[in-house]
Amino acid sequence: MKDPLPLHDFHVHKLSILTHRSHALIHSIALAFLIYYRASFLLQDPKTRESPTLPWVLMFASELLLSFLWLLGQAYRWRPVSRTVFPERLPEDIDKLPPIDVFICTADPNKEPTVDVMNTVLSAMALDYPPEKLHVYLSDDGGSPLTLHGMRESWRFARWWLPFCTRYGITTRCPEAYFSALEEDEDDGGSEFKTHRQKIKEKYEMLKESITKVRGGGSTRDHPSIIEVIQANYDTSDTVLQVDQAKMPLLVYVSREKRPSHPHHFKSGALNVLLRVSSMISNSPYVLVLDCDMHCNDPTSARQAMCFHLDSKISPSLAFVQFPQRFHNVSNSKNDIYDRRLRSLFSVQWQGLDGLKGPIMSGTGFYIKRVSLCGGTTQEDTDNLEELKQSFGLSNELIKSLHRNSKPNLIDDQHRFLEETQLLASCTYESDTRWGKEVGFLYDSVCEDYLTGFTLHCKGWTSVYHDPPRPQFLGSCTTNLNDLLIQGTRSSSGLLGVGLSNFSPLIYGPPRMSLLESMCYGELAFSPLCFMPLWCFATIPQLCLLNGIPLYPTVSNLYFLAFMFIFLSSLAKHLYEVLLTGGSLQTWRNEQRIWMIKSVTSYLYGSLDAIMKKIGMREASFLLTNKVADDEQVKLYQMGKFDFQTSNMFLVPMVAVIILNMASFVGGLVRVIIVGNGDKLFVQIFISFYILIINFPIVEGMMMRKDKGRVRSSATLLSAMFSAIYLFLGSIILLY
Repeated sequence: MKDPLPLHDFHVHKLSILTHRSHALIHSIALAFLIYYRASFLLQDPKTRESPTLPWVLMFASELLLSFLWLLGQAYRWRPVSRTVFPERLPEDIDKLPPIDVFICTADPNKEPTVDVMNTVLSAMALDYPPEKLHVYLSDDGGSPLTLHGMRESWRFARWWLPFCTRYGITTRCPEAYFSALEEDEDDGGSEFKTHRQKIKEKYEMLKESITKVRGGGSTRDHPSIIEVIQANYDTSDTVLQVDQAKMPLLVYVSREKRPSHPHHFKSGALNVLLRVSSMISNSPYVLVLDCDMHCNDPTSARQAMCFHLDSKISPSLAFVQFPQRFHNVSNSKNDIYDRRLRSLFSVQWQGLDGLKGPIMSGTGFYIKRVSLCGGTTQEDTDNLEELKQSFGLSNELIKSLHRNSKPNLIDDQHRFLEETQLLASCTYESDTRWGKEVGFLYDSVCEDYLTGFTLHCKGWTSVYHDPPRPQFLGSCTTNLNDLLIQGTRSSSGLLGVGLSNFSPLIYGPPRMSLLESMCYGELAFSPLCFMPLWCFATIPQLCLLNGIPLYPTVSNLYFLAFMFIFLSSLAKHLYEVLLTGGSLQTWRNEQRIWMIKSVTSYLYGSLDAIMKKIGMREASFLLTNKVADDEQVKLYQMGKFDFQTSNMFLVPMVAVIILNMASFVGGLVRVIIVGNGDKLFVQIFISFYILIINFPIVEGMMMRKDKGRVRSSATLLSAMFSAIYLFLGSIILLY
């Protein structure tokens, strides 16, 4: 008997491996020369040194830290791979396809519009998968009547929408996306299709009107649990076209109990409630996790994920299949000023991790094996009821659901269903259990995806990364600077918080996973610390330049070649990766700029937040980014112009750096013209020039723009004041 055809294949990028490893070797040699040059200075007689010790040591420490982060990042490039799937080879017998639960989380209808959330729900219900094996759960942490109303109305509309998609082979199954931009191949369906489509469009407009006219936001921190199986509440008088009700996916609304006196653990807490509640209703072996604004753009994602999960060679150890995050509102041009394509993350880092033991869990767009979230525990593994209750809580029904063959369905017994699910969604259920510690999504970080994925890999689970030509999921990204920096601060705090915890990848990881994997996780965890070297590079050479103090070798010194090579090598390697992954020179410039901006703002505040939480000065917090589109902000983004309407907390640091470098560049040129020591100060003048060129939009926002998105005059004046204070105090310190 022949072996069955493989469901997937992978390709190792050998040319990229050779390029990356060769560059890493040469770059490392240059770094060794730099370190020797800096260290040899410290061995000189202090009386004969040309530069003060303090700025030299600070620059040396900055270069060491950046070199360390660069070294960690080389692990991503050690063995990049890409994958191909063959969903047509999946079993034709639908009984052989496993059931899937879909988890969608929302928290605030004011920041996450209900119509958008319902589009995500409808796109998940319309996945190209046996509907009787598909169960969609929405977690509403706001407990909003509006969201519950939207679910009920969406169920009605789905009874029209799903048959329409199936009958005509619609590819874009998010209603808003479909009706906003009809695809050409779906427009040639004849008069019957157009008539049917017009009727569905009218139904969709009625759905939106029904949702938008309802008011009521709910209480995000104080409300009881509400669980409703929407399928059981449809109106039988609503006639639809030939719809078999048994062929509709299950739709469940879940709002867990939240009280101010009990911690709720943000998104990870909501996901764990969905894990427990779904175990009573469907208990599917696989779970798809989606953000409320991340709709299914390709209905075949479930089948593509099953090409990995059903492969007997990798399935026993495979925890999850991760798809990349793509965004429908990213600028269509190459000028993605806020770097929202996340090119480096998904085209370089995740692809490189896939060549090791798999990518990091990315918060959304992943199909995960339920048993991996339960600590690998099933009832066959242990018969100790007390031990199981210590891990999973007091619910006997939940304990029963751990059995591999358990198919719980408490819906038939409404009283029992209500009682059991209310218990599982209560805010006290997890007390004295291992939920959030060893079971489910972990609670020790607001980056629950990163920490949960890390611990799964430490336990021996693997993952795969799949990036097909058509984006499987499309979300809504931030298109203004304020939300971008808030989001960056939150993720920086969460990542560094893990790095400073007992789960620090560079300490906890190596005994449990390969060194290369630990380096990848470590690079992400400690990358926010690059705020320190970036602040040093943006301020110390400039201060020394204005005071005529050299910090770098002269142009005629051979060590100048080492510094020049490291700088050009880093930029050239970045540009090479950008071009290799479909970017442009403009993409490279945008990524350089955003890295600098985030380093002096988001990474700074995120790191301080993580440190304060570590020493007990702050409690964990989670700020939602606003998903409501602002027309003026969107217009500026599409024009490629920064929107500087953000708080002074973010605006002042970046503007102060620019003002300081403007003063340094002009002052440095004047000094060179008058004194004539350009050979010694060339590098420092060039650093200021480079910072100004890369960050020209900030200069433009300060001095040239007149629109609403310009830099406020008050912020410019405040930044100038801070720059002047720094130069005055810094010059005094240098004298001593």
